[in-house]
Amino acid sequence: MVKTTLKIDGMMCGMCESHVNDSIRKSFAVKKVTSNHSKGETVIVSEAPLAEDQLKSCTAAIGYTVRAITSEPYEKKGLFGWFGGGK
Repeated sequence: MVKTTLKIDGMMCGMCESHVNDSIRKSFAVKKVTSNHSKGETVIVSEAPLAEDQLKSCTAAIGYTVRAITSEPYEKKGLFGWFGGGK
């Protein structure tokens, strides 16, 4: 799994967050996507890395600008993570 973080200019409210999330869900197969307009950030969790040019174009199509994209491996953390992963 991959966690991709986008720094986005132009999000001003909760509806902006919803527009960005919906656009990404329609354009990519993602496990989870959350946006925060006060941080200017969208975090995406997916099975495979996402194409940066497609991320930029899908957000630009709805009026937002991607300033930066970072990706890192994602490890799901849950209740069992507290207990050593069930080992």
